Amino acid sequence: MPSSAALLTALSGLALGLSLIVAIGSQNAFVLRQGLLGKHVLPVVAVCAASDAVLITAGTFGAGALLDRAPWLEAVMRVLGSAFLLGYGLLAARRALRPAVLTAGTASGGGLGTAVATTLALTWLNPHVYLDTVVLLGAIANGYDDLRWWFASGAVLAGLTWFTALGFGARLLRPLFARPSAWRVLDALIAVVMTALAVSLLAGL
Repeated sequence: MPSSAALLTALSGLALGLSLIVAIGSQNAFVLRQGLLGKHVLPVVAVCAASDAVLITAGTFGAGALLDRAPWLEAVMRVLGSAFLLGYGLLAARRALRPAVLTAGTASGGGLGTAVATTLALTWLNPHVYLDTVVLLGAIANGYDDLRWWFASGAVLAGLTWFTALGFGARLLRPLFARPSAWRVLDALIAVVMTALAVSLLAGL
């Protein structure tokens, strides 16, 4: 049976993981939209949770030190990430401005391949993800010495819990999104978030 210290360490990882992941961002916005559409929710949630698990595990193994020795990699990721976010933001703005009727029952979420590819891009092309998971969570996990994997497990559980709740819990908001105007507002907000994130990435160069 795990010791009280191990459980407290895992809870610390869970709490910090949630505090980092719940913030509004491109990944969360996409998961929310797929959940509202009811399109490929399980694969999208699985990709997000698995990606977080891989990154947190890498950080706990010490991959953060490698990133520190390759500062050029972050610059490349910022350029690629900002380009993708701007493109996605323009698509969201186009949906918001287009007068076509969109509801939770008729809006298209794209094919499975598109959904998975978009999820991977929003996750792995975002340098902030590496800073939060590999660098920050990895460094804190290693501060727990022998209990570091308990901390990492709590952080991984945070990602799994949040993305599952966001993706599958979005259905509770579907009555609101039965109105086309609600979809246009959501897409307008997504466009603003994506564009703002893209600008912030470029500003960091």
